[in-house]
Amino acid sequence: MITALCLASIGLAGRAPALEAQSLDSTLQLSLGAALNLAETASENVGIAKAGVGRSRGQQLQARSGYFPQLTGSATYTRTIRSQFSSLQSGSDTAGTAGCRAFSPDPSLPIGERVDSLESALNCLSTANPFAAFRNLPFGREHQYNFGLSLSQTIFDRRLGGQTAAANAAHRSAEIGLESSRAAVLVDVTAAYYDAILSDRLLSIAESTLVQAERTLRDVELGREVGTQPEFELLRARVNRDNQRPAMIQRQTNRDLAYLRLKQLLDLPLRLSLSLTTDLGDTTRIPLPPGAADLSASRDTSIAARAPVRQAAEAVRAAEGRRQVASGQQLPSLKLSSTFARIAFPSSTFDLGTEFVSDWNVALRLEVPLFTGGRIRGDKMVARADLDQARLQLEQSRELAALENQDVMSQLDAARARWDASVGTVEQATRAYEIAEVRFREGISTQTELSDSRLLLQQAQANRAQAARDLQVAKVRADLLHDLPFSSPTSGGSAVR
Repeated sequence: MITALCLASIGLAGRAPALEAQSLDSTLQLSLGAALNLAETASENVGIAKAGVGRSRGQQLQARSGYFPQLTGSATYTRTIRSQFSSLQSGSDTAGTAGCRAFSPDPSLPIGERVDSLESALNCLSTANPFAAFRNLPFGREHQYNFGLSLSQTIFDRRLGGQTAAANAAHRSAEIGLESSRAAVLVDVTAAYYDAILSDRLLSIAESTLVQAERTLRDVELGREVGTQPEFELLRARVNRDNQRPAMIQRQTNRDLAYLRLKQLLDLPLRLSLSLTTDLGDTTRIPLPPGAADLSASRDTSIAARAPVRQAAEAVRAAEGRRQVASGQQLPSLKLSSTFARIAFPSSTFDLGTEFVSDWNVALRLEVPLFTGGRIRGDKMVARADLDQARLQLEQSRELAALENQDVMSQLDAARARWDASVGTVEQATRAYEIAEVRFREGISTQTELSDSRLLLQQAQANRAQAARDLQVAKVRADLLHDLPFSSPTSGGSAVR
């Protein structure tokens, strides 16, 4: 795994306190291995990819939650200010039938008394509140406490399977994206590191060429003084010397920009002075962090194993899940629910000693979409189009992977061939320049011959340094090809020219 590439065993791993306390006036000794160990913690792209993994994990939990019971607790206090039942509890109307004595006929009484007692009973009943006997019911009560539990369980819903499949595919894709981000950061830092070393080397070559031109100018000036060199040769020597100064200034600018780029990738202070300790000409395996040895032998770089292809395959699975969700909308769904509550109606807000009563019910709910105005059909059409697009993008990614695999291997072969071709060229060009310099001092050759030899030496040195940089970067790209995204910005040659 690329994760292993980011485990550091050296002191610069992570944002070590010693690095944080590094004085801007001092020089930080930085090897390529140390730079790679710093790469992940300093990369915003890796942080964004990690956030994407966390988001997809949350979406997984959201999708899977539909399979489990949903239990909710609640506690409610209700204070009724006025209700439609208030008039039944106000004024004299609150007198109930309990205040009227039951009518009991007595046949032994005279007829007049019996009629009088009957009329009194009827009069009492006619003026009584018929609802007074129900004053303990919840209608219009001032205070109410309700402590409840609500339980629901989905028994059948075709959409749940599609939602879970889509969320799982999105999570796997996010994890692949994190590995790709880590691999891309390693390649970017490697390229930036070697670009900085290359800019150092090219600046050194430019400075050496300027020194050689100045030495030639001094020789010509001396020959002019003793009369062995014409004015034309003197002017030419001065022009050659002056032409080297702009080239050296440009190399200095390129070097500063290369170092700034490296510091930016590693999140180092831009004013911090760096000293790069890894040798540009060391063509052994790149010193990747621990656990990265033999990557090219242990990682599958076939078309199907490439990270972008795997991500495209997960996108197809996610689209299939969304299509299942869209199709499942037209099927019935069955859900079981239950609510339980303990309810009390105290006479005051804090009178919790009132007796609580229970309210419990169970419901089985079947939902069948009968008419949705074309919404379900539209969702199915969108899901089908997304699936077709995902499948075409998968096929496209396979084609791009096949092309890029060949491109990366070709670049590695070409870089190795350029490196092998440059072997001995610098030594031969150096020897040729030394001979040309001696011949020029002895007066048996012209300044043109000397300038040509100097130019050939400069070009040979620059080609050798460029070949070393390209070979190192090509090796890392080939080693990390399994996890690299398409079209890495460092796939071409060096930005330092």
